Amino acid sequence: MSFPSGFYWGGATAANQLEGGWQEGGKGISCPDICTGGTATTSKRITPVLEEGTFYPSHDAIDHYHRYKEDIALFAEMGFKMYRFSIAWTRIFPNGDEEQPNEEGLKFYESLIDECLKYGIEPMVTISHYEVPFNLTKKWNSWVDRRMIDCYLRFCKAIFTRYKGKVKYWLTFNEINSATTPMGGFLSQGILNEIKAMDFMDQVDNPNNRFQGLHHQFLASALAVKMAHEIDPNNQVGCMQIMATSYALTCHPEDEIVNQQKGHLMNWFCSDVQCRGKYPNYIKRYFKDNNITVHMEPGDDDILAAGPVDFYTCSYYMSNCQTADESKGTGKGNILGGVPNPYLKASDWGWQIDPIGLRYSLNEIWDRYQKPIFVVENGLGAYDKIDEDGKVRDDYRVDYLRSHIQQMHEAILDGVDLRGYTPWGCIDLVSASTGEMAKRYGFIFVERYDDGTGDFSRRKKESFYWYKKVIETNGEDLD
Repeated sequence: MSFPSGFYWGGATAANQLEGGWQEGGKGISCPDICTGGTATTSKRITPVLEEGTFYPSHDAIDHYHRYKEDIALFAEMGFKMYRFSIAWTRIFPNGDEEQPNEEGLKFYESLIDECLKYGIEPMVTISHYEVPFNLTKKWNSWVDRRMIDCYLRFCKAIFTRYKGKVKYWLTFNEINSATTPMGGFLSQGILNEIKAMDFMDQVDNPNNRFQGLHHQFLASALAVKMAHEIDPNNQVGCMQIMATSYALTCHPEDEIVNQQKGHLMNWFCSDVQCRGKYPNYIKRYFKDNNITVHMEPGDDDILAAGPVDFYTCSYYMSNCQTADESKGTGKGNILGGVPNPYLKASDWGWQIDPIGLRYSLNEIWDRYQKPIFVVENGLGAYDKIDEDGKVRDDYRVDYLRSHIQQMHEAILDGVDLRGYTPWGCIDLVSASTGEMAKRYGFIFVERYDDGTGDFSRRKKESFYWYKKVIETNGEDLD
C-alpha cells in the first residue's frame, strides 16, 4: 500500500481564509474583505461599502498572520512534506495597480516560507486564490479588462524574483474553472456586474464578462509560466482546477450527451487551454449557442501556445449526476449542480461523498494530459465539537480521507503519475463559499466561531494523530 518514494504529503490553505490582519503590514482591501459572514440559516453577502457592525470573517479569520510560526510547527509535527498556501495579492500590491511592491508584505511571506524550509516543508504557492484587489474591481471590473494582465504579471515578477531558490512549485489561479459557473464571476475573478450589496450565491450574471475574464486569465497564466521559467529554470508552474466528476444519471443516450457537454465545460475547458495551449473546438459551439463573444487580439493564440503549464493540480470533494430530464430537479447542496446520485451518501452540507470518483478522475486527467498530477484540495467539511474531556473526535473525517487515499493509491497502481496530496483546510479556516467557521475541515481545531467570538487557540483533533501516522508510513498504515 506504500506510496512512491518522495510523495508529497501535506495540507492546503488560502490567505484570505486564514490570515486575518486585513489592514496590517500595508495590506489593501481585497474582494473577500467585503464579504460578510454566513451561517446555515443566513447567506453570505457582498457589500461594496463596508457596513458598521457587520461581521466580515476575513478581517481576522483565524489570525494566522500573527500565529503562522505556531501553525507551521504543528504542520511539521504532523510530518508535512509540502504546504500549499497562497500569497495575498493585496499584501504585495495593496491596490493592485502600483508600480512597486509593498516591502512589508514581501517580508511577511519570506518569513513564512523560511519557516517552512526550516522544517523541510516544500512550499507550493498559489499566486491568485479567490482574492482580487477590490480597487481593480471598482476601477475596471477586474478581469473583464485586459489591463489586469499587466497588474498580475507585476505581482508575479515581484514574488518570482523575491523567492527565487526558495519556492519551486507555483499555481497561477485557484480553481480557475469555477468561472465557467455564475458563482465564479465574483469569487474567482472579482467581477461585479452590479456594484451593490447582493446575496453571494445569487449574483447578477453576465456570461460574456466571465468568459472574457477567463481569456485574460489564460493569457496571464501563459505569460506567467514563461516568466517563471526565465527567472528560474527550476520553477515548475501548474494549473489548478475543480474536478467536478459527473456521471450520466441513466444509460439513456440523452443523459450521456448532457453529461459529456457539462463535463467538457466544467472539467476540461480551462485545463485544455492551460495544458494544451489552445482553445478546444467544442467550446466554439457553446459560445455560439449561448451568445457569448470573447474578444481576442492578434497574437493571443501564440501566447497561449507558448505557455502550457508544467503540471496539473485539482481539488476533489464530490461528484454529481447529469440528466436531460428536467423533472428530476437539481441536487441539494452539491454546489456545482447536477442531481443526486442514489448510490452515494452526503456530508452535512449535502456534498455527495465519492472516493471511487477520485480514482476515476485521476485516470481521466492522466490519460488526457500526461502531466504530473497533485491533488491539492480534498476534505470533509463537518460540524466538529469539543467533547467534555477536551478532545475533538472526528472519526468521520478520518473515514473520508482514508477512503480517498486508498483510491489515490489505486490510481497510482493504474499508472497515474500522482506526485502529492495536500488536503484542504489542514487547520480550521473560513469557508469560501458560505463564510462560515462552523464548516470545519482541519486536523487542528481553532477556537473561532460564526458570531466572531473565540480566542483563536489551537487544539489537535484525533485526525491530527491519524494523519501523522499516515505520513510516517508513507500511506501504508491507514487504520
